[in-house]
Amino acid sequence: MRIGMFLDMYKPHTSGVTNYAAINKRYFESLGHTVYVFTFGNRDFADDEPNVVRSPAIPWGDTGWQLGLRPTAEARILMATLDVAHVQHPFLSGRVALAHSRTHDIPVVFTNHTRYDLYSDTYAWFVPREVRMAYLRTYLHRFARRIDCVVAPSASIAEWLSEFGVTDDAVVLPNGVDTAPFREPAHPRAHASLGLPEDAVVFCYLGRIGEEKNVPLLIEAFVQAAAARPIALLLIGDGPARDVAEERVRQAGLQDRVRFAGLVPYAEVPDVLAACDAFVTASVTEVHPLVVMEAMAAGLPALGVRSPGISDTIEHGMSGLLCAENADELSASISAVADDPALRRRLSAGAREAAAGYDIGVTGARLLAEYERVIAARELPVP
Repeated sequence: MRIGMFLDMYKPHTSGVTNYAAINKRYFESLGHTVYVFTFGNRDFADDEPNVVRSPAIPWGDTGWQLGLRPTAEARILMATLDVAHVQHPFLSGRVALAHSRTHDIPVVFTNHTRYDLYSDTYAWFVPREVRMAYLRTYLHRFARRIDCVVAPSASIAEWLSEFGVTDDAVVLPNGVDTAPFREPAHPRAHASLGLPEDAVVFCYLGRIGEEKNVPLLIEAFVQAAAARPIALLLIGDGPARDVAEERVRQAGLQDRVRFAGLVPYAEVPDVLAACDAFVTASVTEVHPLVVMEAMAAGLPALGVRSPGISDTIEHGMSGLLCAENADELSASISAVADDPALRRRLSAGAREAAAGYDIGVTGARLLAEYERVIAARELPVP
């Protein structure tokens, strides 16, 4: 099978979407399929994998986003040879995929990775909300009507797609991760190597440090919990809310117990997670977060706020703890896990068991079956 992954941006940009595409690409290639990534920008980047086809783009500041221009001749020629196109972003690369797939009668799959309504509250706040919602609802509905299969990574997102007026026909297909490196890290790190106290119970956050991830609430909850117990917090990632978060840590006098690690190469993440005791996030904008599944695969109990995506991934009392979106309740969850080693062990075992269901071997096989279904549907004779 010749598969095309269409993304607005790819490596060196780091995000859940780029990781999703890369993980699935490796899995499909291991089975003998040919997979192309069609993307924009960073044309001087030295890819360490085959078949990444980059077209010109204009960078959008330092956000990592690329304003894609016209696909190159090479890209257009390769697009015509695909058996299926899989869109990861609906606005730029998604339009390109639809245009070329229509010309060559290629089926298109779209995975909705983002709560575009919530993200617009952070990044397009200057546009009146009713205008933004009307535009998003209309655009996504029209886009979905031209897609052969819309994938929702969780049941909650399928429900949102229906309620938002995008589609009632989304296929629920969970995201997948390569659990092996997280189950058995090659070079597990120790507390001291990360600048963390040896005797602390270490909580970890991995992801963009931005307002849309609710990082200020996470920091506030940790500050409350840290007042009465020896805990530490490791934040892996970077983003525009980092300065505010660091200032709050300084105000609380917790610089020796909070470590901002910045961006960590993806291959090293399993080793870093091995130094941690639990994963925590306050984000309410997730769809089906890879970082939570990866942390669970590493045996970390997962703490989060009840919200779509998070509640689909963390089972309260089994693989982690869920709470309401406020600092007091999240602090109580942190405290409960920190204070009770038996609870940590039980949730750790539950997390590992749950993560096994999200292994790429399981989810990748299901995605391939969807590809085969839409290809077969296109090949059926018209009655």
